[in-house]
Amino acid sequence: VRVEADAGAHRFQAGRPLRLGGLEFVGETAGLAGHSDGDAALHAVADALLGAARLGDIGMLFSPDDPRWRGADSGELLRDVARRVREAGWLPLSVDVTVVAVRPRIGPRRHEMERRMAGLLGCPGEVVTVKGTTSDGLGFGGSEGVAAYAVALLARATR
Repeated sequence: VRVEADAGAHRFQAGRPLRLGGLEFVGETAGLAGHSDGDAALHAVADALLGAARLGDIGMLFSPDDPRWRGADSGELLRDVARRVREAGWLPLSVDVTVVAVRPRIGPRRHEMERRMAGLLGCPGEVVTVKGTTSDGLGFGGSEGVAAYAVALLARATR
């Protein structure tokens, strides 16, 4: 069994759709900056999984210097990470994600995020838990962008 915690954070950027937890938040005035679509929650999950499996990090696999990943769908990146983790002989037992943001509100779409992430990971829905919180207006997650923290627990796959 291996466990890893990781984080992702991106600033708001006008003119981009807001993608978070594999979902689009229509009506938001700004998305998240990043070489891909900027989905901080999926990036944190990907890095937690890669770290637990000792497979590097998303920056190594999907370099921001590589134009192939410009504007990439982070859901597809996470799907690829899940495949690599399985191929290395690991299965996710638990993925816990906390999103720190004033906006968008996570609570109304929490279960939808959990289902989307579980689908991308190819695992049962009860494996993924998503929570939202604010920083009470303090710091980065208070107004400048979105931060996400993820913990992944992996177990060796039985053969």
